[in-house]
Amino acid sequence: MVFLLATLSVIAATAKDRPLSLHPNNPHYFLWRGQPTVLITSAEHYGALVNLDFDYAPYLKELEARKLNSARVFSGAYVEPPGAFNIAKNTLAPLPGRFIAPWARSGQPGYANSGNKFDLTRWDEDYFKRLRDFVKQAGQRGVVVEIVLFCPSYEESDWNLSPQNSINNVNGLGNVARTDVYTLDKNGGLLTVQEAMTRKLVTELNGFDNLYYEICNEPYFGGVTMEWQHHIADVIVATEQALPNRHLISQNIANGSAKITHPHPAISIFNFHYASPPEAVAENYELNKAIGDNETGFRGTNDTHYRMEAWGFILAGGALYNNLDYSFVAGHEHGDFVYPANQPGGGNAELRRQLTVLRDFIHAFDFVRMKPDLGFVQSGVPAKMQANALMEAGRQYAVHFFDHGNSAPQSLSLTLVLPGGDYDIKWVDVFSGKPTKLERVKSSGSITINSPEFQREIALSIRR
Repeated sequence: MVFLLATLSVIAATAKDRPLSLHPNNPHYFLWRGQPTVLITSAEHYGALVNLDFDYAPYLKELEARKLNSARVFSGAYVEPPGAFNIAKNTLAPLPGRFIAPWARSGQPGYANSGNKFDLTRWDEDYFKRLRDFVKQAGQRGVVVEIVLFCPSYEESDWNLSPQNSINNVNGLGNVARTDVYTLDKNGGLLTVQEAMTRKLVTELNGFDNLYYEICNEPYFGGVTMEWQHHIADVIVATEQALPNRHLISQNIANGSAKITHPHPAISIFNFHYASPPEAVAENYELNKAIGDNETGFRGTNDTHYRMEAWGFILAGGALYNNLDYSFVAGHEHGDFVYPANQPGGGNAELRRQLTVLRDFIHAFDFVRMKPDLGFVQSGVPAKMQANALMEAGRQYAVHFFDHGNSAPQSLSLTLVLPGGDYDIKWVDVFSGKPTKLERVKSSGSITINSPEFQREIALSIRR
């Protein structure tokens, strides 16, 4: 018995110390610091690292206060001009002279957004100091960092600011079209630079447990080839073979949903943007990997869609949700910037509080033992109501209901197929997290339960 306890202690300690990984008992979810984990957050627009005017300490503190456990940052291989995508005070569009990248500045003036051009053969040590500190502070506050290595240029205005563009570096590299940058054969000498940057970041961050790497943001734009993406994945794997730790690798698949075919064996997370549940998860569940929704937006500034997308995606079996939160900007790092009404997305303190409700709801379950399945709800869901559910038959059930067609007060009468036994039923207000109705019922195989009155959406917890 003493030997067994000692062995279990060693296993637990090992799991607690290693980086974020797929859960060994259910790889649709994460294991982090010894705990089953779902990543849920509402995070800034990816410039926290590269924008020197952004003070990331209060930003990370706000995420911690809300128990939101993820942040997404771009590496500096891509940067945006002011006004891109109609985003006010865009953190990914630093003011002149306030952009920092992995590469050092040269002694030659002429960078398009002020300052000297870049030397793609030298590293900027101030950048790597900032990078390490960001990841360290995030880890101290329980935040996992998604490091996005690359991003295509959507417009010429993006490409004209890139250090990889030959007009912005002293190395004569990157004299190519923006749609050829992330290819194996037409990149104008940039592949060697991209490989070196990948190896440098992976080496610098190997000792941290709170991160994973995304190869490229939205590679389905701007000419990014699948062969190049797989090559960068291979570079990450090869680099870490000589290092103590292994980190997860993510691939961004599509906007909305898509069926994944021929996945790279090193990819552990498949991320979607603007993913209305449950298609992106359901189409790819058999891959036995984590499926994420790591960017929302372009549905206006109202909270309703983003809250619904979060609940629906996670209760459809998703492992990760990141609302793109435009209330975090330089000078408002606590997330209190009041953006204009024409902002492409939303985000605010109230929505973050509501996402904490979701975070607490899902983590209250032994979700590693659950799978997406609504089959136990035999009847009672209106035609225009979206319902997503996780369940472990006969033990625990979690459901989210959202009515797309009716915003008036309503109630549900559901017929459920539940194995015989006693069950605790709890209806939960998704805004407050408070139970609105509690009861204990006995099932002999099928029962009918009635919800309290609610408007548009409600969550249901059933436990034996």
